Amino acid sequence: MDGKIVIKTELTVLTGLHIGGSEAFSAIGAIDSPVIRDKRTNLPIIPGSSLKGKLRTLLARSLAKPGERLPKHNDDKAIILRLFGSSSDPIVKSRLQFADAFLSNADDFSSISDITEAKFENMIDRFTSRAMLRQIERVVSGAKFNVVISYDVEKDDIIEDMAALAKAMKLLQLDYLGGHGTRGSGRVSFGRFSFDCYDCNVDTGVLSEIFKDVEQYELLSI
Repeated sequence: MDGKIVIKTELTVLTGLHIGGSEAFSAIGAIDSPVIRDKRTNLPIIPGSSLKGKLRTLLARSLAKPGERLPKHNDDKAIILRLFGSSSDPIVKSRLQFADAFLSNADDFSSISDITEAKFENMIDRFTSRAMLRQIERVVSGAKFNVVISYDVEKDDIIEDMAALAKAMKLLQLDYLGGHGTRGSGRVSFGRFSFDCYDCNVDTGVLSEIFKDVEQYELLSI
């Protein structure tokens, strides 16, 4: 069986999101840690690699025994390897391909500068009690991104694969994306799922049923 399933969903930022870009040549007093942006539009993006890596880690953690250390990527369980791939022995082609996610509601903001905020963080040296102030740039809550994931249909384990992906997306909504998550950043939610099948006979109604409860797992709502 050959073909592709294209999964589209909308990711909503619930708390400030920081996925870092280049910090080179920052002027004195400027943002210490800027977010990554699309070079053409200067709008924030979510790299496909960031989303893929987080979903893989959360899924691997959920399949590990309590207290068990996560294995190396190449030693992940079979379902993770076939979904996310492996670059060395065993070499496994990823069935999932994650596109960079672009901002979809830029018109909701009066200017590009309103799409991000500067979050001030104060780090205290435990030994000297010296305070070190820094500015972290974050995409503001309410920003929305179009997420597109392609899945290669190769065998008859489509339902199992889709259920695993949906599980990883549920877990992400209880965790965080990007940096500084333990300090409140990076909470996101997924919604408005749609599915397009190319050269494959897959009932999209079944796929909708698998992903319908993903939104029920969001930690916060706005």
